Amino acid sequence: MYIIGENIHIIADKVKEALKLRDREFFMELALKQVEAGAQAIDLNLGPRKKDWEEVFPWMVESVETVVDVPLSFDSTNLMGIEAGLKKVTKAQPIINSTSAEAERLEKVPLLAKEYNTKLIALTMGKSGIPVSADERVTIALEKLIPRMLEIDFPIEDLIIDPLVLTVSGCQEYAPELLEAVRTLQFAWDPPPVISAGLSNVSNSVPDQNRPLIDRVYCAMLMGVGLQTMIANPFDEQLRETIRVIEERDDSTPVGKAYIKIADRIAEMEEPAIEDFDMNDPEQAAIWKTVQVLLNKVIYADGYLDQ
Repeated sequence: MYIIGENIHIIADKVKEALKLRDREFFMELALKQVEAGAQAIDLNLGPRKKDWEEVFPWMVESVETVVDVPLSFDSTNLMGIEAGLKKVTKAQPIINSTSAEAERLEKVPLLAKEYNTKLIALTMGKSGIPVSADERVTIALEKLIPRMLEIDFPIEDLIIDPLVLTVSGCQEYAPELLEAVRTLQFAWDPPPVISAGLSNVSNSVPDQNRPLIDRVYCAMLMGVGLQTMIANPFDEQLRETIRVIEERDDSTPVGKAYIKIADRIAEMEEPAIEDFDMNDPEQAAIWKTVQVLLNKVIYADGYLDQ
């Protein structure tokens, strides 16, 4: 699994404060620790930075590239800020995160990506927002995103399609549709574009104690449909262990077997069954309840594990 580390995110209070103070050491340490934990790229989510973009984006690139050699992903709606950052990149091929299928973004962002030889994350989202169904998301990729890349001779191998993970809290019906979108998109073009997903979005607005479990179970499902790239938290040791167990098919523990079974069932276009889990084991019972929520079989509530 190729992990783009998500932890430099302007929504985090510590990141916001460090950016305000221009605390270079904070960002150097955070970037380095993410790579040491397994991140193969670093997402820089700096927000639009409407006032100070001209200084902030280059400053961030210089700070982070001091300590890591991995690709930097520029996560912002501010194209001028992204370009200012791209001009300072000296190491790995960067990533722009992101364009959508909205006309203005699709006109401008791919051209910037081509000019600076970056990879480009493209969201299956149009002017009317994010469609629920897998088919509609795939259609956006096939009829809007990929044709635009071909139009400007942008390398498809540098295109990363993100079919958009939404929170199970309030958008639960999107979760199983996203799985099928990921499954289908891998066969939508030849050569196929890379497919990525923002894993932790699935547990946004969920009580903190439940977020890691929901992320792990959804990760197993996404691996079942063939996902190989995700924006995620590399500091989540249990998530990394879940990925390892599935990739290595390490069934030496009951919980490991459960996660492998989830991935296998989803890969075979089947739903995990209660018989796959030892319901006398509280951890496996919690995994099963989470599967049911993510498949939209049981309505999500913050106390779903107690039901």
